[in-house]
Amino acid sequence: MKKELSFITVIGKDKKGIVAKVSNLLYKNNINIEDINQKVMEGLFVMTMLVDVGGYKYPLHKLNSLLEKIGKEMGLKVQLQHENIFKMMHRV
Repeated sequence: MKKELSFITVIGKDKKGIVAKVSNLLYKNNINIEDINQKVMEGLFVMTMLVDVGGYKYPLHKLNSLLEKIGKEMGLKVQLQHENIFKMMHRV
């Protein structure tokens, strides 16, 4: 199966369970975490994930909706962006 990479960003007030909630959703949807970086700065949680969505069976907007739901439940800003869009936006 060919890799299809996307970026997930999570920003908001630090609290327990953020990484667990997001990674559990990804696991249940056959999405592999390729890379993860997280940091807490003055109580603000910031996480970026590079994920392989190649095994996800549905359109990416459904995954985005699931991630946004977690964001609303936990008071976070969660975004999903396909690698191609990310590269085009950050091309110099």
